Amino acid sequence: MADINPTVATAQTEIYLNKGNRKTGKARDAVRLDLNNLPDLLTVREVADLLRVSPLTIKRWGKRGKLPAIRINSRGDRRYKKESVLWLLGIDPTEVDEN
Repeated sequence: MADINPTVATAQTEIYLNKGNRKTGKARDAVRLDLNNLPDLLTVREVADLLRVSPLTIKRWGKRGKLPAIRINSRGDRRYKKESVLWLLGIDPTEVDEN
């Protein structure tokens, strides 16, 4: 599993997201998902893995309005709409849903 390279280029490309309780961010701790099967709301870690940036960068983008966050529960955890993340990647969300 050491040869796993997480990449995102087109709507057909597969991505890697953390699975289980592991939070290392390593590709070997990830599971393969198709862009068509993304949940409607993504966590900070999922978005960071998808865009290949730091979770702190995702939070900063939210504060600057580049990637608006939805706050949930009493702790104020952030969630991001799938459509917003795809738009940031330059992918039309309607094209992903149609495939």
